[in-house]
Amino acid sequence: MAYLAPRLGHFRIFSHSVSACRLLGMADMGLALSRSPLERLDFDNVALKKLPLDSSEEPGVRQVNGACFSRVKPQPVTKPRFVAVSHEALALLGLNGEEVMTDPLGPEYLSGSRVMPGSETAAHCYCGHQFGQFAGQLGDGAAIYLGEVKVPPGQDSDLLRENPSGRWEIQVKGAGKTPFSRQADGRKVLRSSIREFLCSEVMFFLGVPTTRAGSVVTSDSRVVRDVYYSGNPRNERCSVVLRIAPTFLRFGSFEIFKQADESTGRQGPSYGRHEIRSQMMDYAIEMFYPEIQRNHPDRMERNVAFFREVMLRTARLVAQWQCVGFCHGVLNTDNMSILGLTLDYGPYGFMDRFDPNFICNASDNSGRYSYQAQPAICRWNLVKLAEALAPELPPDRAEEVVDEYLDLYNGFYLETMRKKLGLLKKDEPEDEILITELLQTMHNTGADFTNTFRSLSQISCPTEGEEEEELVRKATELLLQQCASLEELKAANKPTMDTRELTMLLSVAQSNPALFQMISDRATIARQLEIISKLKDLMETSQEELQSKHAEDWSGWITRYRKRLARELEGQSDVRALQEERVRVMDSTNPRVVLRNYIAQNAIEAAENGDFSEVQRVLKVLQKPFSSQPGLESPAWVGQGQTTDQGEREEEEEEQQQQQQQAASSSTARTPVPYDSKPPTWANEICVT
Repeated sequence: MAYLAPRLGHFRIFSHSVSACRLLGMADMGLALSRSPLERLDFDNVALKKLPLDSSEEPGVRQVNGACFSRVKPQPVTKPRFVAVSHEALALLGLNGEEVMTDPLGPEYLSGSRVMPGSETAAHCYCGHQFGQFAGQLGDGAAIYLGEVKVPPGQDSDLLRENPSGRWEIQVKGAGKTPFSRQADGRKVLRSSIREFLCSEVMFFLGVPTTRAGSVVTSDSRVVRDVYYSGNPRNERCSVVLRIAPTFLRFGSFEIFKQADESTGRQGPSYGRHEIRSQMMDYAIEMFYPEIQRNHPDRMERNVAFFREVMLRTARLVAQWQCVGFCHGVLNTDNMSILGLTLDYGPYGFMDRFDPNFICNASDNSGRYSYQAQPAICRWNLVKLAEALAPELPPDRAEEVVDEYLDLYNGFYLETMRKKLGLLKKDEPEDEILITELLQTMHNTGADFTNTFRSLSQISCPTEGEEEEELVRKATELLLQQCASLEELKAANKPTMDTRELTMLLSVAQSNPALFQMISDRATIARQLEIISKLKDLMETSQEELQSKHAEDWSGWITRYRKRLARELEGQSDVRALQEERVRVMDSTNPRVVLRNYIAQNAIEAAENGDFSEVQRVLKVLQKPFSSQPGLESPAWVGQGQTTDQGEREEEEEEQQQQQQQAASSSTARTPVPYDSKPPTWANEICVT
């Protein structure tokens, strides 16, 4: 929830060109053309045929034993209407986005308020390790499987290689309770729905493997949410996202067989049902890894190959996250895809000021899922997947595969980082040091992650006759524009732990180490001490002294960088062509714009005030994250105060009207900043949990 206080292949989408009326007689043609395009989707719900389905249709939350899915009934919302659709994502299903947007039944079908012909609604059962502890049964508490749509004729062959099953699973998220909703209501609100919709799509256009989002629908139905966790709840609109993927199977899908956990005492709901584990592995490999199925007649070798491929895709995925500054926020085993896709967009964040300890989820007090922890956490999750697959996957063979992870991750990471720095012709051992020094300089100076990398293409390779000192000075000035001011660094280095609490914990660590391990950890204390030390230095520094130190740090790194670029030129006859290629590669690897929290927040507040145009505008900007788009440089809605017909509101209680007016006034009072800008000061107040 947000509130104010190396790529697997870029899919090329072909438009749906096969008429549903081709085989119909003239008498039937008018009827066919009048149907909703969503009623023409060709469903083939293989998962429900090949995996165990819960025989009970008992409503309410319950333990689901011996099944992978439970039948559910989506709960309708009142007056559903589109906030936005992704034309590119809907094209995966053979749908035309304009037709869907103008279809009177579109919002009903894509909110779960009406069930499409051929759809079979169900919820998936899975377990998970959450923040390191086995949580037992979790499952789809808000997402509802609608079925699997056959790939339409004419879809790109590259796309079919990425999705060899020949079907797209579609879900609606926020359509009501399931057996797995626990204490929740199965609903999502506009804030979380817009964030998931936009990020699912921007990740795709950044070239990062991801589930997709076809639409976001809002309604007049309401749920109560305490936005600020302050004891002041308010009504919010129920909203629903359409999610699309080859499958939403995850690591936690295989944890339903887990025996009682030593720490929590919880066990999977299908413990002891080994035949279902075998069934699930057969399904996953046959449907989504058919080459592995064909190439490994021996079952054990097949299973090892499957696990190795999941490991490889996971290593590549997290390397791509690191290279684009993305932090997932909740890397539990139930949020890890068996296809190596970014899955479940909750309290995620794209890093602004570079900080290896960046934590995007305000609920992650220990920093378990911080930016720099992501590669190691993904490895930990792979170990848990291996445990869940045993004995189908022999533990000794799984360990051998996991041991390959770190080298693979480093290889993927360095490959992309070299492109980000424009090091294309040579792979030198010292490159890793140069990259590390760049990140350290960015951290020391509070440099903006996205904009600093984007600026590097403006630093040219050395050529004869150039004035080196002057060029380094200009490059330094360029990068200093992306650095934090003294006040910004002071604000960023405020301790999150009260001094008295820290003093007490330090005392306990000395006097009673066993108790200390129960209530805290040394890494957390070390981070707090480091922050305090840095803040002390900043308090004794002037802005001029800080600027001078930043300039010294950057000029030193730029000098080393240009020496490395000079070695790129060795043996090259056409220096100009090399420089042009370097800029092209860098500018297609380092995005100009990402979905920063403040960009999403602007769109959310506009939508909450009835204006959906900013969500649509942000989507359009993010569809070309590496390019400048004239006319789309800045938000258009700020200060307009307009309300669309779609967003007409009913009479609200006086308290809620006041809250909305406050939100509107806070938005309109802000000065718009370009989408590719460093975040404005007010963005520091955004909290995601």
